[in-house]
Amino acid sequence: MRPIIVTHCGAGSDERLQDLADKSATIGMKVLELGGSALDAVQEAIVVLEDDLRTNAGIGSRRRVDGTVQMDAALMDSDLNVGAVAAIMNVRNPIKVARIVMGTPHVLLVGDWATDFARRHGVPFFNPTNDESWAKWRDSMDKIAKSDVPEWARKWRGYDFKDTVGAVARDAEGRFAAGNSTGGTSFMLPGRVGDSPIVGAGLYAGPEGAVTATGVGEEIIRYVSSKVAYDLIASGKTAVQACGKSLRPYPKSVPVGIIAVDNRGWGEACNRDMAWAVRPTR
Repeated sequence: MRPIIVTHCGAGSDERLQDLADKSATIGMKVLELGGSALDAVQEAIVVLEDDLRTNAGIGSRRRVDGTVQMDAALMDSDLNVGAVAAIMNVRNPIKVARIVMGTPHVLLVGDWATDFARRHGVPFFNPTNDESWAKWRDSMDKIAKSDVPEWARKWRGYDFKDTVGAVARDAEGRFAAGNSTGGTSFMLPGRVGDSPIVGAGLYAGPEGAVTATGVGEEIIRYVSSKVAYDLIASGKTAVQACGKSLRPYPKSVPVGIIAVDNRGWGEACNRDMAWAVRPTR
């Protein structure tokens, strides 16, 4: 079976990040061409996205309202193996920690316990804060201060919205994998967990394909969008059809995007601009 990988830089990203989406997909495709698994390809593609300050993941993660950086990430494969972390701090690549969690009996580790787990497994301390994240945080807090809506109640509309980065892949053996990583949004309360590490919401993979979502996490959790898209694929819809149909319930005011891959090909849909890439291109 011909390997395929699709990557994205988040709902709300634009052509300024297209080079990164292309780079991520190219790196993931090299893994597949060398005989690597879909899971390995997705992980390596997401590492590329986490290592770029322009994304809202890894070293580019947004600060929460208290100034801290807490990140979520997850991986899932077609055998229903899952590894995820939420509100993890002081690591460079949370997707790598999610992969380690996949090797345990657990699915999801959170907060300080996820960070401690990472240290016990040799993941070094890394402070993802930087001048750019401080500038974004100060700008966000200025917007909150000028608003008459409480910070915890904001729906993040009207701002420069860039969310979860992610990837889906199919390898030469016909195996599928999905993954994503996020720094959330600037208006999050500490401890908030979005859709990214939630199976069925932020991602889903099984024997019929792989799906990952991006956008307003609370809404994606409510609609369980990745599982909806996967079930459409399993019912006979193409990945393109499944992505489009899974977006229909959302009001236009809610940014959301979906990418998917199945036995027949790949699909993408987003109600905002979104930098994304696929390899091979045909």
